[in-house]
Amino acid sequence: MKEVNAAIITIGDELLIGQTIDTNSAFIAQELNKIGIWVKRRIAVGDVKEEILKAFNYESSDCEIIIITGGLGPTADDITKPALCEYFKSNLKVNDAALENVRNIFSRMNRPMLESNLKQAEVPHNCQVLQNKRGTAPGMWFEKEGVVYISLPGVPHEMKGMMTDTVLPKLVNTFPLPAVVHKTLLTAGQGESMIAEHIKDFESSLPAYIKLAYLPAYGMVRLRLTGRGVDKQIIKKKVEDYFQQLKQVVEDWLVTDEDTSLEEAIIKILREKKVTLATAESCTGGYIAHLITSIAGSSDVYKGSIISYANEVKQDLLNVSRNTLTEHGAVSKKTVKEMLQCVLQQIKSDYGIATSGIMGPTGGSEAKPVGTVWIAVGNNLGSVAQHFHFRFDRTRNIELTAYAALNMLRKYIMQF
Repeated sequence: MKEVNAAIITIGDELLIGQTIDTNSAFIAQELNKIGIWVKRRIAVGDVKEEILKAFNYESSDCEIIIITGGLGPTADDITKPALCEYFKSNLKVNDAALENVRNIFSRMNRPMLESNLKQAEVPHNCQVLQNKRGTAPGMWFEKEGVVYISLPGVPHEMKGMMTDTVLPKLVNTFPLPAVVHKTLLTAGQGESMIAEHIKDFESSLPAYIKLAYLPAYGMVRLRLTGRGVDKQIIKKKVEDYFQQLKQVVEDWLVTDEDTSLEEAIIKILREKKVTLATAESCTGGYIAHLITSIAGSSDVYKGSIISYANEVKQDLLNVSRNTLTEHGAVSKKTVKEMLQCVLQQIKSDYGIATSGIMGPTGGSEAKPVGTVWIAVGNNLGSVAQHFHFRFDRTRNIELTAYAALNMLRKYIMQF
């Protein structure tokens, strides 16, 4: 089966100067990959018509699908529609369905509608209009010389809705696509290079139609098997067989055999064991609590946190003794152990996490340099504490501490 290639073009000066981070192309690429479309290139261009037209010409030379985001707003710098009109030799006209959508949105918001807002309903006359259920700018579908061009709003919430509801189903019906099957697992506690070395024999045994991808992040490595073929049931069975082998090879570091985050895996474990968690955070400043509570339904298992950034808070709310802080310091095994014991009692949870460290860029010493961290996890039956030294900037040190703490908790809970 011939491979279907796509290019993603994001439009806007704000993308080129770094004022706005392009998350749209990442989402689009992931969704296209799921249905068997290979993204050949992702590019960004500014609000310059000539550059947009040049990108259209170049990408259409070897791609069957071109997806464009951005530049569809009502202001003068939004020039995607004029560029599309020139490229497809078209003129703008009002689309009745799009106009009704704009009016309905402003009516619901009880806001006056300006002339510029009405222009949102203008589209090139030779496009297929893709209605936007989440905003005022409609999408557009063009076909020219065997290439499909799809123009979508740059607002991520609107773009995602249109991709999911309209674009992806339409692409599946338009192109003959291969069956694609993904299986993903998450490991923690070992780096990408060590994982790769450990599983090199497994990787070399994979058939050509199954690929292994390494997706590292914050002390974890996600491993994804992707199978492509004509018959989905056959591909699914083959990928599952190799996936079971992969799980056995990495069992010492396996967190979950689902495509979920570490925090989601922790919540699932807590639910299955019908236990609760509380946190006492110093250097992470509530980041662990943020990770957990960002998961819907986490209130079932997460009871709360005491953020004890200052030493007096460690003493007053977590009963860390003055002698401990004086003799061992806030960043010490004894301090996090005492923080843990108290948070278990104060919040009355089954399990707890305590963190204390020096995140940088200042605050370190020769004995305890920047990146020094102590983490304790445990329950009323016992606890373990571990020392870490992270070597990155403040933000990444906080993130690495949080994920190290969650992984320590996971391994501790699995003992019971």
